[in-house]
Amino acid sequence: MTPRNATHRATGTTAEMFGDVLKYLREAAGMTQVELAKLIPCDRSYVARVETGTSVPPDTFAAKCDEVLGGNGLLARLWLKVDWYPDVEHPNWFERRAQMESDCVSLREYQEGVVPGLLQSEQYARTLFARVIHDEEKVEERVRARLSRQQRFLSTEGPFYVVVLDESCLRNVVGAPEVMRGQGEHLLSVGKRNNIQIQVAPADRPELVRPRGSMSLITLPDDQKWAYAEALDRGHFSANPTVYEYQLRTYDVLRADSLSARESATLIGEFMEGYGHDRVA
Repeated sequence: MTPRNATHRATGTTAEMFGDVLKYLREAAGMTQVELAKLIPCDRSYVARVETGTSVPPDTFAAKCDEVLGGNGLLARLWLKVDWYPDVEHPNWFERRAQMESDCVSLREYQEGVVPGLLQSEQYARTLFARVIHDEEKVEERVRARLSRQQRFLSTEGPFYVVVLDESCLRNVVGAPEVMRGQGEHLLSVGKRNNIQIQVAPADRPELVRPRGSMSLITLPDDQKWAYAEALDRGHFSANPTVYEYQLRTYDVLRADSLSARESATLIGEFMEGYGHDRVA
């Protein structure tokens, strides 16, 4: 494995700087952590963790804090500057894919079985890794690496990201019902972003032509186009235009025949309701 941003270790302290600025604005506004938490809304303990630099807030948290504390966009601008996940490590075989994600202008994905890493909640990712890694410290390292990939896509200037989820991603139970419920909430939340669209390929439409396994179509700034597939800890890349165009056609037809983003959100909500009653929908 190779470290991400290994030459910029000092930037790890910028999370604490963000927390210091948040605390300064909160105290200047005469608010306690409890009062701020009620306005976000979130738990008081979450505000405390952000202020100490031990939790990574979404950009929407920064924007809301600016709004209620009179930050005039300061926290939102600072959020974009912070390297929230300094020195994370990806498996060697995945480094190339992670680099492409950090450079790409658009990403189209089809995923079956499990929610793709860029859309996983923290607890969902942790539960997945804990299934195969029995060292708690290593699990946390892998979770941080996975979450680090999401930061660019969850920013207001993130690349265009379209995902078609096979319904099996919602049916495949990962951990306890509350983990799946939280994952559903996360999908609904990120799906509201302008640069992210989530659609579901429902199980009751056998006529849908689905790819043979999960796939990604990546467009880089110089208009390089790559097709990517993954199997058993190994990534397969292809820049062959014929391969890319064939997979793009398959993807576009599947996306057109799948549920719309609004219909997909409704289905995700139905699954969440089922998990809320401790049963599989």
